[in-house]
Amino acid sequence: MYKKTEHQLTFVDDFFLPFGGKLNKENRWVRLAEMIPWWMAEEKYAKSFKKKFKGEKAYSVRIALGALYIKERLGLSDRETVEQITENPYLQYFIGLPEFQEKAPFDHSLMTRFRKRLGANIINELNEWIVLEEQKRQLEEASKENDNNDDQDHDDDDHVDEDRNDYDHDRGDLQPPGSDSEKHSTESASPKTKNRGKLILDATCAPADIAYPTDLGLLNEAREKLEHIIDVLHEPHKGKLRKPRTYRKRARKDYLSVAKQRKAGARKIRKAVGKQLGYVKRDLEIIKNLVSQSSLSLLSKDEYRQLLVIHELYRQQAEMYKKKTHRVDHRIVSISHGHMSVQLCAARQKRTWSSVQKSPSVS
Repeated sequence: MYKKTEHQLTFVDDFFLPFGGKLNKENRWVRLAEMIPWWMAEEKYAKSFKKKFKGEKAYSVRIALGALYIKERLGLSDRETVEQITENPYLQYFIGLPEFQEKAPFDHSLMTRFRKRLGANIINELNEWIVLEEQKRQLEEASKENDNNDDQDHDDDDHVDEDRNDYDHDRGDLQPPGSDSEKHSTESASPKTKNRGKLILDATCAPADIAYPTDLGLLNEAREKLEHIIDVLHEPHKGKLRKPRTYRKRARKDYLSVAKQRKAGARKIRKAVGKQLGYVKRDLEIIKNLVSQSSLSLLSKDEYRQLLVIHELYRQQAEMYKKKTHRVDHRIVSISHGHMSVQLCAARQKRTWSSVQKSPSVS
């Protein structure tokens, strides 16, 4: 059962502190409690209860929503949120308690129920409501200040005009409003500044979020993508032509036998790389034969681009395997991001995976 209470007025001075004193009205939690339209959230919160007049009385929306807001605002856990509310009188006022109490207002396990009833969107809407209320308050204060300034300026202008007329009348050189001297003073008081110079942005090297590249891992990924391409090209001939054998189960078994080892030796890794090179070479030859029967238009743009990258990857890996080296020009470190190259960060002495070098952009 839920009973609406948020249309009732609450005052900071009414919050009872057993150890004496009063709450500070300028405290951030007191000001937030005044800005938040609790009644708007209560309309949505009340709809989550099926039985409105039966069962035990539920916690108010101010307790539920206030606790969730405190948790997200301070970045606390459920248990720590309840502990902070128990120790802080300002947080207890924020969630709508009438007086300070040393006992926890609710168990931390209820935070899960509050989240289910209110949902994640209500916190975002709450932030929007706070921003709107703050904007309205600032506009009202600005309008009041402008009205007061206008009234004061009007009174001052009347006195100044009277004194000026008397003085000019005595001198005999009364000047009409909007004269050249007045315009010149206005222009000199508010000079206009223009943007100058050029902004130079250097995008030579930028970090990229990719998996750490290894020869064995790249070849295994290439083999899996080639097997998918073979399936796509063979699909129109399914039932008509025999599907080429790819040994994908054996290839994956050979890969996992080394990849799962915590510290595989150099000989084992080289042997595994040689096997994966053989599987990739076989798949490329199968695709070459399938292209004569099927069209490459069956592949998507990403699949066709990956096929081109894998061709170059196989060439690089075969060259390094043959020469027994781990260096090659324009080495591919990611199949999905074939344009990336490795740059050595001299400051941190570690490798950074980045896009290929570009010329600085000038704006």
